[in-house]
Amino acid sequence: MKITISEVNKYVGEEVTIGAWLANKRSSGKIAFLQLRDGTGFIQGVVVKAEVVEDVFQKAKSITQETSLYVTGVVREDERSPFGYELTVTNVEVIHEAVDYPITPKEHGTEFLMDHRHLWLRSKRQHAVMKIRNEIIRATYEFYNDRGFAKVDPPILTGSAPEGTTELFATKYFDEDAYLSQSGQLYMEAAAMALGKVFSFGPTFRAEKSKTRRHLIEFWMIEPEMAFTEHEESLKVQEEYVSHIVQSVLKNCQLELKTLGRDTSKLEQIKAPFPRISYDEAIEFLHEKGFDDIKWGDDFGAPHETAIAESYDKPVFITNYPKAIKPFYMQPAPDRDDVVLCADLIAPEGYGEIIGGSERIHDYELLKQQLEAHGLTSGAYEWYLELRKYGSVPHSGFGLGLERTVAWISGVEHVRETIPFPRLLNRLYP
Repeated sequence: MKITISEVNKYVGEEVTIGAWLANKRSSGKIAFLQLRDGTGFIQGVVVKAEVVEDVFQKAKSITQETSLYVTGVVREDERSPFGYELTVTNVEVIHEAVDYPITPKEHGTEFLMDHRHLWLRSKRQHAVMKIRNEIIRATYEFYNDRGFAKVDPPILTGSAPEGTTELFATKYFDEDAYLSQSGQLYMEAAAMALGKVFSFGPTFRAEKSKTRRHLIEFWMIEPEMAFTEHEESLKVQEEYVSHIVQSVLKNCQLELKTLGRDTSKLEQIKAPFPRISYDEAIEFLHEKGFDDIKWGDDFGAPHETAIAESYDKPVFITNYPKAIKPFYMQPAPDRDDVVLCADLIAPEGYGEIIGGSERIHDYELLKQQLEAHGLTSGAYEWYLELRKYGSVPHSGFGLGLERTVAWISGVEHVRETIPFPRLLNRLYP
């Protein structure tokens, strides 16, 4: 019977066949240990010379790394294995022999591994990160589907930008200018006026010349937008969503978290509600911590966000940023004209902002004034302004950056490991 590694718990004591690749091996005179992977997981195959024909044992001793195989054997429980099972091998059939596989079990430099990203993905560590990424995506759909949100796909090619065009990739759309999307938000607002509660999940692009461990040129965003929803209600959705994906990973990716050496006790504390501080309070806090360089009206950098996050065991909301440093579409606070109804959610352990959100301006005249104040009067935003002409309502939304979230939950240092094929400032290959 042909099965996958993830299914072996159903076939203890039975002989099965698994299509796999050889990740690694070691052998002595009388026994060979084959580290096998098939995409669903990793398992050890044990080949005992006295229990198989000579040809099978010799084949097992000579198999090269990443050779593809059909391995037949009996499933056994094994408490010493992190997986809990191993395979007592009875036969090995080579499908394709791999010769001189470039990524050996020795240490390799980051650039070498990035040049071989198409192969590095096969490693146990990268496999674990990708499985956690997949679980976050699965849990995302579960969360929003269970709460009545409709999935909507905004365009990737746009004629305008939600936050200005300075960090956008420009291209020609036949005889007019177009940009790769940096956010689907404006289109999601239109969708919310039609469907009530919506979310998107897709690629976004920022032509930002940054080399930090938190930045990618191409990354994926989950962007919910909700009609008849004010800022405070949106914050509750955000903290419930983040709690849900963290707890889902804890429940369904224990083996992967263990592979990565993640301290799960920190993740177990991630349950709503989350602490909140205002921008004003954050500035005061940073001054107390010796950050004399920052003044009211400045945006926070990575050291500032990390210092704030270190005071909490959970993600922390920083609310009500100055109007002057936030995009044109954010609703001013009712009691102050200099700040807006927005929040950034800062992850613990130095991973930075994972969510940015706000209540959107729903008054036609106010939005028109804001567009003019930002020099956005070309007509490209006419459709967006029209949303405030025909049955406008209070509405709010936010965007979660998938890769930063994967990095935080999995505990990896750099976002380049959290996406299958990262696009960095100096990397477009492979």
